[in-house]
Amino acid sequence: MIAAQRPDDAARRNLLLLILLRWLAVGGQLVTILAVEFGMGIRLPLAPMLTTIGGLVVLNLVQLATARFPVTNAELLGALLIDVTALSVQLALSGGATNPFITLFLLQVVLGAVLLETWSSWLLVAVTSGAFALLAVVHRPLPLPAGFASRLSLPYMVGSWLTFTMAAVLLVTFVTRSARNLRQRDAHLAAMRQRAAEQEQIVRMGLLASGAAHELGTPLSTLSVTLGDWRREADTRSFPRLAAEIADLETEVARCKEILAGILFAAGEVTGEAPARTTLRRFVGRIIERWGGAGQVTLDDCLWRDPPIVADRALAQTLVNLLDNAIEAGASAITLTLALDDDADGDEEIVIAVRDNGRGFPPDFLDSIGRPYQSTKDRRGAGLGLFLATNVLRTLGGTLEARNDAHRGAIVTLRLPLAALALEDAAADNAGRGEWGTDEWAEENWR
Repeated sequence: MIAAQRPDDAARRNLLLLILLRWLAVGGQLVTILAVEFGMGIRLPLAPMLTTIGGLVVLNLVQLATARFPVTNAELLGALLIDVTALSVQLALSGGATNPFITLFLLQVVLGAVLLETWSSWLLVAVTSGAFALLAVVHRPLPLPAGFASRLSLPYMVGSWLTFTMAAVLLVTFVTRSARNLRQRDAHLAAMRQRAAEQEQIVRMGLLASGAAHELGTPLSTLSVTLGDWRREADTRSFPRLAAEIADLETEVARCKEILAGILFAAGEVTGEAPARTTLRRFVGRIIERWGGAGQVTLDDCLWRDPPIVADRALAQTLVNLLDNAIEAGASAITLTLALDDDADGDEEIVIAVRDNGRGFPPDFLDSIGRPYQSTKDRRGAGLGLFLATNVLRTLGGTLEARNDAHRGAIVTLRLPLAALALEDAAADNAGRGEWGTDEWAEENWR
């Protein structure tokens, strides 16, 4: 696999490319000056022109010596401005705007559009356009022989300047937009690759969890049968304390079996249970009730209606993970806000916000929210809660957003389409007649 190129490496490569092009420019200028001076017999001010070439050579050597350091946009802009200045000096000494080599300014404009930030590219357009206009007025006329001499009219010079300016503007406009489109495409591809890697990790975790659930099912069933036999023993009934402890153990074993069933359900394996039908308000209320943090969670019910839904185990476990995370972050009070809102397409979506007064998230953690094993906790295996929550919401077509409260604590907001959990209209009618057994669902799934 080819490693991703870092931004500073890309800038350094661009600088080396610019240095290579400047060597070509130095060689081309030197050959042209010598050919015009000695081959065509046209007298040029060799001293200042060769001095300008020497300055470009020194600039190249300095940049080669410092190329190992991080390269900034300002450094690239400065180098291109020096190139424009050097070309302007050479043109001013050899005919100004009448010199056909003045079109080389477009090369600087293209390089700026490719290598620089947008504002820097437009600055280079302004500088080269101004240099073109100045060279039309301020320059040293070339002492051309009679066979080469010509005189360009003022309208021609103005038209040439306008043509150059329009060409430079169009070049920067389309090159910068094309570069932005390419960057957006690369960012989208990087996000898709990241999502594919996360999905692959989820598949591996699901296979591991599914295998573990199957392996644990047998000993838990054995424990359940054994505890049932103990509970029916005459000696057990004669000791109320022992009977109570066995009842507690049976409850915990049943809870472990339900957790394993939830793992198998999340892994896509059929457990033989019909989809649990309830309403949104009861679904969230039962989660808070069965979570066990009495007095720590306050439900802020902002629902204007109570839509019927299918109870999603993965979403229920997501909310439990968020509540657990809030407590582990030192929260003493948690507010869970439940509301219905309209998304950008006008469809209803469920909004669940978990607000706590804990320590909040570190700023660097917020940038990597939802990635596996990104956590503020030091224990092994931490950081999967928000990762799994993000992927559960993504599977349901929703999103997860985490931020710190302005005063204290953190706010985690879940948004998912109501259609992802909603039932058919006929099922909703049955719900109104109380035929769904929401209490049975709660007892069966949150014992």
